[in-house]
Amino acid sequence: MQANHSYTVGLAVDGLRLPAHPIGGLAGTSFKHEHLTEIISNGPTGGFFEVHAENYMGAGGPPHRALERIRRDYPVSLHGVCMSIGGPRALDERHLARFRALVERYEPALVSEHLAWSSHETTFYNDLLPLPYTEASLSRVCEHIDRMQNAIRRRMLLENPSTYVAFQESTMTETEFIGAIAQQTGCGLLLDVNNVFVSAVNHGYSALEYLSDFPLAAVEEVHLAGHAEQTDDEGELLLIDSHDGPVADGVWKLYEIVVDKRGPVSTLIEWDSNIPAWPILRAEARAAQSILDRRSSISARGYHDAAA
Repeated sequence: MQANHSYTVGLAVDGLRLPAHPIGGLAGTSFKHEHLTEIISNGPTGGFFEVHAENYMGAGGPPHRALERIRRDYPVSLHGVCMSIGGPRALDERHLARFRALVERYEPALVSEHLAWSSHETTFYNDLLPLPYTEASLSRVCEHIDRMQNAIRRRMLLENPSTYVAFQESTMTETEFIGAIAQQTGCGLLLDVNNVFVSAVNHGYSALEYLSDFPLAAVEEVHLAGHAEQTDDEGELLLIDSHDGPVADGVWKLYEIVVDKRGPVSTLIEWDSNIPAWPILRAEARAAQSILDRRSSISARGYHDAAA
């Protein structure tokens, strides 16, 4: 049964405090504080910025002053990394309250979290850990997403994981599992193309077949990132979702396929370590924007030709 959830952005009691910048069809980057001065000096140049929610859960200080400055001129995507959507226990209500406060404070254009678990009792881990794709896991994840969406009073996006192990007990494919979540909860999806590439190589399946089975109609944001190449204990190639370099050629090719099928969708360049100079990061976003613009142009020509 198709879910019939409806969520809207929760406004502050005293009305809208920040501009409602559009984000559809734009390419953006992770916001890094070392780039703030150059971003401001260049003036608004389009695109958007994404921030990790957990970096802004303090009450104030320099992080919030920087984000407030960015938010005045750009749309912002709020990306959570510690909600533990796939965890065995109920969501941490204190963490959820802090997350909800950020949504109310910054009114982000997009809000997302990972299909993973990252906490046990009172301990939070740095890793986003996988879960088995079973009916029990599906029920638990849907319950957690419903709780989060009701708390923040809006639709969230769920990101597909990068994985290095698989569970023998899984009874569904990853794409079946994600599709069932979207249908049952009404959440949107964040398609991380680098995660698809990394997992496909690590597990030996076809990234193209994965994308052909993925519910692209529910995708509202795409992530692109760099990855690192290592070898496992048996000397086989192992890819790590490292976010520490430029987007690989193979990921760009998959991205073009996604955009051709899905159409222009908000796209983020993730670069979280070995941070480059701002012009390098901006160039990656501009490369993504050129692909989005080309697809928009093709769609517009097709519409005019059909109307002629």
